[in-house]
Amino acid sequence: MKAAVSMRYGPPDVLEVRQVPKPVPKDREVLVAVHAAAVGRTDCGMLAPHPPVLIRLIVGLLRPPPILGLDFAGEVEAVGKDVTGFKPGDRVFGLLGLRQLGAHAEYVCVPQDGYIATIPAALPFEQAVLCEGAFYAQACLAKLNLKAGDKLLIYGASGAIGTAAVQLARAAGARVTAVVATRHVELARSLGAERVVDYTAEDFTRIGETFDGLLDAVGKTTYLRCRRLLTPQAMFVGTDMGPWGQTLLLTIWSAITRRPRVSVPMGVRVPGFAGWLRARMAAGELRAVIDRRYPLDAIAEAYRYVETGQKTGIVVIDVR
Repeated sequence: MKAAVSMRYGPPDVLEVRQVPKPVPKDREVLVAVHAAAVGRTDCGMLAPHPPVLIRLIVGLLRPPPILGLDFAGEVEAVGKDVTGFKPGDRVFGLLGLRQLGAHAEYVCVPQDGYIATIPAALPFEQAVLCEGAFYAQACLAKLNLKAGDKLLIYGASGAIGTAAVQLARAAGARVTAVVATRHVELARSLGAERVVDYTAEDFTRIGETFDGLLDAVGKTTYLRCRRLLTPQAMFVGTDMGPWGQTLLLTIWSAITRRPRVSVPMGVRVPGFAGWLRARMAAGELRAVIDRRYPLDAIAEAYRYVETGQKTGIVVIDVR
C-alpha cells in the first residue's frame, strides 16, 4: 500500500510517499481502506516536533511514528476475530490515538472499541474527517461547563477546533461571540455565532462585554490579556501552551491554588465519542469546514500549508 512515511523528525520535506506492507487486522480490529484523512496542527507538531520534549516523550524519543495521521474516513475492508460492530463494506470515520496513528496511508487498522463509527448516510468521506478538531473543541466546552444561554467568546474561531467549537456551543444553547480575521467574518456567522469581532479592525478585549467562558482555539492569546472579558466565575481555556507557555504555567498555578481560572484540557479518553459525534453530524449540528484538499502524493505540501497557521477549518488528504 502507499503511505506517507517519516523516518526522522524534521520539516515536511522528510515525508516520503512509498510502498509499505498492508496491515492485517488483529483480534477485535477493523481494517479500513482509507479514502480521506486530514493534516492538522497536531500532525505538524509530531513531525517537527512541538513542544520538543513533550512530543518525544509521547510518540518517540528519536523519531516519530513512521506513518502519521489521526483523522480517517473510509470503508471497512476486513475485520479481525471477535469484531461484532462492523462488517466489510461499512462506511466509517474516526480518530486514532497519539500512540497508534497511521491515517496517512491507504489502509489502517482500528480497534473496534476505539473512536470509530459509521458515517451518516450520503455524507461524503471528506466531510467526515473532523474528529480531532471536534474532540478538542468538546473537551474545552466540557471544561467551561456552560449552561444554555451562557455567553462564550471563542478566539480563533476559524480553525478546525474553532469552527467545531462555534457549532457545538451553539447547538448546546450558548450565545457565541467569535473572534476572527476579516476574511472569516461571514463564515463565523454562518456557523452560528451571534456576534463576530474582526480582530484586525478592533481590539476584541475592549468590546465592552463580559463572558461566562473564553476559549482560545488557536493558542495565540493569553489569560492576562483577556481577563477583563471574564465574569468572576468564568474560565479561560486554551488549546495550546500559549505564547511563552503562559497558558500552561497558569493552568499549573490554578491547580496549585485550587482556583480554576485557566485550563489546557488534556486528551483524556472519552467513551462513545465517535458515536456522539455521528449523532451531531446526522442532526445537522456539526459540519466540516474544508479549506484545501491535496492528494496523498502532495502531502508534504499540505503540511507546509498547515504550518503557516492560516488554514480555515480542515485540510483534507484525498488518499484514494
